[in-house]
Amino acid sequence: MKKLVSLVLIAVMVLACFAGCGAKATTWTVTCPWAESGVASMVSQKAAAKSVDYSEDTVLVAQAIKGDAATVNTWCMDTKANDPELVFVGEGLLSITSEIDPAKMQFDYSDFVFVENLYSSVFVLSADAKLGLENLADLEAYVAAGNEISVACNGATGSEAFLAAALFGSMGADLKIVPYTSAGEAAQAVSKGETMFAVSHQSQILEASQQGNVNVIAAFDESAIEDGVFAGVEGVGEHGYPYFRNRCFIMARKGTDAAKIAGLKDLYGKILNDAEVSSWLADTMLLEVDTMSEADVQAHIDNVRSIVIAYKDVVTG
Repeated sequence: MKKLVSLVLIAVMVLACFAGCGAKATTWTVTCPWAESGVASMVSQKAAAKSVDYSEDTVLVAQAIKGDAATVNTWCMDTKANDPELVFVGEGLLSITSEIDPAKMQFDYSDFVFVENLYSSVFVLSADAKLGLENLADLEAYVAAGNEISVACNGATGSEAFLAAALFGSMGADLKIVPYTSAGEAAQAVSKGETMFAVSHQSQILEASQQGNVNVIAAFDESAIEDGVFAGVEGVGEHGYPYFRNRCFIMARKGTDAAKIAGLKDLYGKILNDAEVSSWLADTMLLEVDTMSEADVQAHIDNVRSIVIAYKDVVTG
């Protein structure tokens, strides 16, 4: 009898092992609504590749479908609660498009559940090196002298355009925003002398800075950049000018189970704390790990919206 019981227990253990080994991991597709070659897409791909190192039951798969609001509209129409789908949104949609062109959006914040912030990017202002400007004091003097200002930005009404409007508008400058189809193109424009200034990610202006074609003269943050190749560049907030960071919110569909959201947040937390990932973000992408709470997200959205309301006439003309 004991032998029979032992055999039954062994059989149950073997079946349980097979059942566990045969269980399939859930694949979560992470949609980036911006360019595949852009910063958000590159970070998403890195995170997806690392997901298999930190979870046996959840695999992240990155995809980029450029389209901004149109991509997110489609995503919202095609998904429902608990679908294994994630999407990126940021202040560009939640604070800018929602304020200046709401007809483009068939969604609002209530259609999502916040998972995590993928990164923070401190945008920088670069100047054509031939202008001889080194810092914000030089810029203030240049504007006070009545010089016209042209600034290359990614799009006519994106985050970069509103940062430029807030800074130069506060100075009373005669500002012309020159839109380009990508952040990379905008960064290249100032290095080629097509514009006097550009607002961009730090990584996108790095090469032009190293070549001596531009001077990075200000950071759109509360204080000076602390680390990396641009350490010491002044923050516009130190001089009382408005600013915000660029952030990338990872969202699931409204109604998705809290346990799934918690699991995804935990997974992203482990990925972002990975030594290789955090080093790559800081040293290669010149970004910061900046995990956030729901309250942090709302504060960011509200801050950017207040800047949009204050300077939308400067941007939209």
